[in-house]
Amino acid sequence: MTRHANPHDAGRTRRQKKGRSMLFLMVAFLLLGVLLGAVTHLPLPVTAVTAVVILGWLAVYGVRHRRHADDRR
Repeated sequence: MTRHANPHDAGRTRRQKKGRSMLFLMVAFLLLGVLLGAVTHLPLPVTAVTAVVILGWLAVYGVRHRRHADDRR
């Protein structure tokens, strides 16, 4: 664990990281919502491929988040 001269700097860094991961999740859900709206106009294979891409994106996020949480322990 890195020691900072100012304890407020360490807190700010954690908040910034949390903010970035929340932004990542918000973008993922926004894209999912837009694609669900478009799903009625797209053929089923295109919808399935897009769903797999989003699922992969969220899986990578989950693995990175879990790995980072484990590193903090």
